[in-house]
Amino acid sequence: MGLLQEFKDRGMLAQITNEEAVKELFEKEKISFYIGFDPTADSLHIGHFIQMKIMAHMQRAGHRPVVIFGGGTAMIGDPSGKNDMRKMMTRETIQYNVDRFKEQMAKFIDISDGKALFVDNADWLLQLNYVDFIRDIGKHFNINRMLAAECYKARLEKGGLTFLEFNYMLMQSYDFYKLYKDYGVKMELGGDDQWSNIIGGVELIRKMTGDEVYGVTFNLLTNSEGKKMGKTEKGAVWLDAEKTSPYEFYQYWRNIGDADVIKCMKMLTFMPLEEIAEYEKLEGSDLNRAKEKLAYELTLIIHGKEEADKADAAAKALFGGNGNTENMPTTTLADADFTDGEIALLQMLVMSGIAKSRNDARTLVTQGSVSVGDEKITDLGKKVSKTDIGDGLIVRKGKKVYHKFILG
Repeated sequence: MGLLQEFKDRGMLAQITNEEAVKELFEKEKISFYIGFDPTADSLHIGHFIQMKIMAHMQRAGHRPVVIFGGGTAMIGDPSGKNDMRKMMTRETIQYNVDRFKEQMAKFIDISDGKALFVDNADWLLQLNYVDFIRDIGKHFNINRMLAAECYKARLEKGGLTFLEFNYMLMQSYDFYKLYKDYGVKMELGGDDQWSNIIGGVELIRKMTGDEVYGVTFNLLTNSEGKKMGKTEKGAVWLDAEKTSPYEFYQYWRNIGDADVIKCMKMLTFMPLEEIAEYEKLEGSDLNRAKEKLAYELTLIIHGKEEADKADAAAKALFGGNGNTENMPTTTLADADFTDGEIALLQMLVMSGIAKSRNDARTLVTQGSVSVGDEKITDLGKKVSKTDIGDGLIVRKGKKVYHKFILG
């Protein structure tokens, strides 16, 4: 099966600049391609993982990934998909985030013997002379066409776009031109929200060199209602175990909606499509087997077999009711947390991250969403004693979020 067909069958492919040419390119050549990652946080998240999986598919087929870490573009911020301007970051923060991205990316992409390249666009973008850049690059961009691009159009309709952000498309397009000239990169890949920026690069190279290069976009990870997946009450589903623990990561996928499990199997795992087709036949409660498989496969890819086995065992124990809590997220309470041997349940909910704030904790308790042990709690004044905690006390939010408290 060809790469394009594989991407189509997995429901991943969104748009492509010249499908016949790209198909022929994949069949006849081993090309260099690139995907960019702006370091807007200190960890990659599950949204990034789709692009990493695509790179892995491409690399396994013999093509060379060139990964751009946007140390330069992050100074501006991509307006695509954003209602407001991104928070400005210092160069020190951006560099720290770039370093974290490189560490995480190296676990998934083989960079030995030049099989992949990691580059930072700060190396060239921060050295540009603005007047020269606008004369040489800006002259190739039509303002009317740019304003019609979805990444800018949406922002203009919702209250405005800064001139700073307006430069982003030029800079990303210049990245493609730079990589084409220096490394022979013939294709840019990205999420479908990057289509306008990718087209900008394809057109810039055509205008400056007369050569044809290509762009391919992939569907974003959304649920059956069209909403972006990969968000929890604590924030994004991070790939960093310190930000989203392997157990929490596993639980997220174990608890996704029935309508989304097969889609996620196809888009996020390397499971053969024939095997996924067998899970697609399941209905009702039997779909839990598919969810367990999805959660295990993704945790295995991101965190390794040991952590995947631990998370799987803990989750099955809880769903099976035998109470094995060894690998459950845990908060240790110190003597200083107690007053006269007791601690308020609301305080415990906030300390553990089960609730975002004390107000959030009050709402959860009032709605009957919190259980201590096997008891549903609705008393806002509920206190928990050291004796109650003993060797470990389980607090549950709803049916799916479990947390263990122990004494330090």
